[in-house]
Amino acid sequence: MPQFYVTTPIFYVNDAPHIGHAYTMVLADALARYHRMSGDEVHFLTGTDEHGKKVAEAAGEHGLTEKQWTDTTSARFRQAWSELCITNDDFIRTTEERHYGCVQDFFSRIRENGYIRKDVYRGLYCVGCERYLDESELVNGTCPDHKRPPELMDEENYFFELSRFEQPLLEWYDRCPDAVVPVTKRNEAVGFIKGGLADISITRRSISWGVPVPWDTDHVFYVWADALVNYLTAIGYREKDAAFERLWPEVRHVIGKDILRFHCVWWPAMCMAAGIAPPKQVLVHGWLLVSGEKMSKSRLNQIAPTDLAADFGVDALRYHLLRDTPLGADGDFSYERIVERYNADLANNLGNLVSRITTVVVSKCGGIGPAAPPCDEPLGREAGDKGLSAGDEKGGPSVIGEAVAALARHATVAVRETGAAYGRAAPHEALQAVWTLIREANAALEKAEPWRAEPGSEVDAVMGAALESLRIIAILVAPAMPGVAAEIWRRIGLAGEPPSFALTGWGGYPGGLEVLRAEPIFPRRR
Repeated sequence: MPQFYVTTPIFYVNDAPHIGHAYTMVLADALARYHRMSGDEVHFLTGTDEHGKKVAEAAGEHGLTEKQWTDTTSARFRQAWSELCITNDDFIRTTEERHYGCVQDFFSRIRENGYIRKDVYRGLYCVGCERYLDESELVNGTCPDHKRPPELMDEENYFFELSRFEQPLLEWYDRCPDAVVPVTKRNEAVGFIKGGLADISITRRSISWGVPVPWDTDHVFYVWADALVNYLTAIGYREKDAAFERLWPEVRHVIGKDILRFHCVWWPAMCMAAGIAPPKQVLVHGWLLVSGEKMSKSRLNQIAPTDLAADFGVDALRYHLLRDTPLGADGDFSYERIVERYNADLANNLGNLVSRITTVVVSKCGGIGPAAPPCDEPLGREAGDKGLSAGDEKGGPSVIGEAVAALARHATVAVRETGAAYGRAAPHEALQAVWTLIREANAALEKAEPWRAEPGSEVDAVMGAALESLRIIAILVAPAMPGVAAEIWRRIGLAGEPPSFALTGWGGYPGGLEVLRAEPIFPRRR
């Protein structure tokens, strides 16, 4: 069985979950759902990053211990992802005992292999970013993200000798051209490496809230070094579980572009130093901007995803996030844009198609869905004055025959393009392919006009084809919109939930099922 191990960043607990975090989660979740529906063994990991000076300070400000504070703040993320129907298999916290042992084991191996040394760090440190900054990164003397001056640090640290991995990293990128996607982000990582790599600090002495360094307990591991190891902890690296041997070669990290350097330079080098393979692929997405700015607590421009889900519905929010922000590009979020996308794509296209099909089946077929006809089935010629006109006097195809053939053809294309798009981690392209099928299904019905015809074999044929199109659409949209897919499945009389992508071939709707006419799935918004 093919494996698919997908991870998100572990989000820093001193922030509240915002729409930018939600985009990362929904993107990873759609990929995980697609691969499950394709029959792969999937392991989907997310979690929270809970160490560092910023967390310790926040806990003190609230009169709590660090553990009490992180217990509270971590729970916010778990709750938010549950409300967005995220299907992670594991939720890791860096304060867990399993993680402490894995971090200590991982860096002990790197030290035994000769890649860690002790030195003194002097430089600038942003507490908000929990990372060291070069002076070239500052804007008017301040951190560009947190708009405040970094602290001047001068302390004894242990360093990872990243500088020794310039050539191994470049050779790895040459061997694995798809290691970072999209190519623009790969080029950014390669450019950074070619610019020269300096050794990086991986421990701190000035704080105690972190994973203790096993060979020197005066130090704790630097929060970013600690956090990266979570991807190994969750699949049994320390214990050398069978899951680690099976899943690590198929890992895909889904990250935002702001942490590209950590995941595309530091992390593969650390893996090499520890004697394991670098990650198979890093999928780098852009930022979801608000009025052109990245969301952050310090800028007070965060948008709670659960608020939007309560307003528009979970699936509508998931659709907007995936459809409007291609992997690698920045998206600019606005309330007006989500309303526009909701009305155009969901209410006018998909919602209208579901309402139109179920209404005609109830009114013309007695509420019982006809079976999907083969696309080459000879069709009757009983034409009336209106709707479903017969072929011409020379025996040309009937309108209904054309409609069935068109629906089957467009469904086949949508299935092929949707699978290919998910295979290259492009859910926005997958949704474009599905919406082409939705538009074509609406167009075929408008041309055939079954609502104007008398009940009979031609109405049954076109409605059977329409129901089959809906069956396929429900399967194809399920990774992005699981709730809507399940509701379409229910309305066309099918039991359970949309099944495997292997069942998207034309002709699967069995007929003889009760079709339900109900309120619009997506009422128009003003």
